[in-house]
Amino acid sequence: MIVGNLIGFKSLVEREIVRFASVFLQTIFPPLITSFLYIAVFGYTIGARIKEVQGTSYLEFIIPGLLMMYVIESAYQNTSSSLFISRWAGHIQEILVSPLSYFEMVLAFLIGGLVRSFVIVTGVYFVSLLFTPSPIEHPLVVLFMVLLVSLLFSSIGVIVALLAEEFEHLTICTTFVITPLVFFGGVFHSVQMLPAVLQTATAFNPIYYMVNGMRYGMLGTSDVPIVQSMSVVFCLFMILFSFTVFLFKTGFKLRK
Repeated sequence: MIVGNLIGFKSLVEREIVRFASVFLQTIFPPLITSFLYIAVFGYTIGARIKEVQGTSYLEFIIPGLLMMYVIESAYQNTSSSLFISRWAGHIQEILVSPLSYFEMVLAFLIGGLVRSFVIVTGVYFVSLLFTPSPIEHPLVVLFMVLLVSLLFSSIGVIVALLAEEFEHLTICTTFVITPLVFFGGVFHSVQMLPAVLQTATAFNPIYYMVNGMRYGMLGTSDVPIVQSMSVVFCLFMILFSFTVFLFKTGFKLRK
C-alpha cells in the first residue's frame, strides 16, 4: 500500500486544497482572466496575420500551449508558497512530528498543486471554448501530461521553497527560469518558425516537450514524437520527486 496513514494523509491533502480554495480570488480567477486576454489578443490579433500553423488555425494552435503554461505556473505557485509559509510560520514542525512517512508528506503537498492545476486548466479550457471549439484528439495523453507536469512542477515548488530564505526568492525562479522557458517552449510558436540555431537550443528546453505533448493530445500534431515528450516528462518527474522526498528525509532546512 502506497499510503499507510490514510487519515493523516487525507487531512494534509484537504488542508492543501482548502488553503488555495479559500482565497480563490487570488488563486483561481486571475488565470482565467489572463487566459481570456491571451486568447483574445494573441489568438485574434496575431492569428489574423498567421493563418495556419501545422495544419490548424493559429488560435487553436496556441490553446494547448496556454493550458500547459497554466498547469506549470499553478502547480509551482501552490507548493512553493504553501511550504514556504509553513516553514516561516513554524507549521511544518507539526507535520514533521505527525505519523506520516516522508513520502506521504511530499505526496500530499504535490496533490494540492495537482488539484489546483486541474481546476485552473479546466477553467481555462472552458474560457477557450468562448473563442473556438477546442478538440481533444487523445484524452489519455492530455490527462497524462497534465498529471505528470503538475506533479513535476509541484516538486520544483517544494524544492525552491526549501532553498528560499525570503518570500521574494520564490519569484526569482518564476521570473528568471520558468517564464523564459515557457515562452521559448513553443506556447505561441512552432519550432519550425525559428532559425536553425534556436531550434537546436529549444531541443534542450524541457518545457518544449511538455507543450508539444499537450498539443499532440489536443490537436494530434506535434514538433516532436509523442513518445519522446512523454518519456522526458516521466523521467524528469521521477528524478525531481525522488529528490524532493530525499530532502524531506534529510530534513533540509526543515528542522530547527
